[in-house]
Amino acid sequence: MLAYIGGVVLFALGICLSVALHEAGHMVTARAFGMKVRRFFVGYGPTVFSFRRGGVEYGLKWIPLGGFCDIAGMTALDEVTPEESPKAMWRFKTWKRTVVMSAGSITHFVLGFVVLYLMAVTMGLPNTNPSTDPVIATTSCARSAVTPDQARNPTCAPGDPKPAAAAGLLAGDKVLSVGGKPTPTWSDMLSTVQASSGPTAFQILRNGQTLTLTVDIPKVQRLATDGKVKDVGMIGASAASQPSLIGYGPIDAVGGTLSFTGTMFTETWQRIVEFPSRMPAVVESIFGAERDPNTPVSVLGASRIGGEAVERGLWEIFLLLLASLNFFMGMFNLLPLLPMDGGHIAVVWYERVRDWFRKVRGKVAAGPVDYTKLSAVTLVLVVIGGGITLLTVAADIVNPIRLP
Repeated sequence: MLAYIGGVVLFALGICLSVALHEAGHMVTARAFGMKVRRFFVGYGPTVFSFRRGGVEYGLKWIPLGGFCDIAGMTALDEVTPEESPKAMWRFKTWKRTVVMSAGSITHFVLGFVVLYLMAVTMGLPNTNPSTDPVIATTSCARSAVTPDQARNPTCAPGDPKPAAAAGLLAGDKVLSVGGKPTPTWSDMLSTVQASSGPTAFQILRNGQTLTLTVDIPKVQRLATDGKVKDVGMIGASAASQPSLIGYGPIDAVGGTLSFTGTMFTETWQRIVEFPSRMPAVVESIFGAERDPNTPVSVLGASRIGGEAVERGLWEIFLLLLASLNFFMGMFNLLPLLPMDGGHIAVVWYERVRDWFRKVRGKVAAGPVDYTKLSAVTLVLVVIGGGITLLTVAADIVNPIRLP
């Protein structure tokens, strides 16, 4: 139980740190461009302590849920003092404002990459492309199994034939063809063997040399997936297992991490696209339906899964979940919807394109967008976002997703 609680707290702190660093990304880039940053706080609620340095107030608040960065003049509606006005954010070039507003998401992407890199050089990254080559791991016997208990029990009886071993097949042999039919995958080899009987030519690759062996394939009775007993050919051989994690050295881990990051980006975007269609299942799970493991989770639900991973010693799941949430937050925050950073970026570039067209037509720039005209849409999106948060939290309390 202590390991579980510790895992929950550790994961929650990891997310809070990620959000705080998101805001730090805004602050660092804003100050680098000369914009006026008023405050940078970690957490929300009452202030624990604060101090001023370089014209910025830094501090810590009691509720450790992310943080905030107060940049003067993020929009033209923000009130600024005469001293702040020359450094108001809305006065800066479009590309600089874009960099500052996207810096939070970029920070999430960097954090996710760092987590995956540390995984790569320690425990390894998930094997996303396991080999399907028909490589033999071990040889055993070809036996009948007509009941579920027999199918689950791998024990060989004294009289069971051992066709693969008798023919000279060894662990590490790669089967190229069976009876003249190419077998590029283990599944191909298995289906060909099951349809064969009697002396059959096996072409194999062993230590770089191609050999041909004759295997006398017997027909045995096996319980099929449909519950029926069928006569199938069997040679008594098992496939080589594939590693679930692939380790890397410090140098090649960079390429491996970049490749796996690309895979996670694709999967994350797919999850974002599917997000609306999965919300009905979240609502149903609140009222007793089985929780679909692919439905959205809140920070609470993710922390619970992280706690279970730590309790079972599955640190790779803990770190993968932490990295994937950083990628999700980074990509979601770039969606062109207010009040997210992506919405502000969309407004900035709308101003730029609009003013370009005005310039072509011989007109002067129209000035900053009036955010009051967008307040209604922003409020609707905030309400929807709050509702989604409440629903996912409720589902994670009454019907949480658990590790299998």
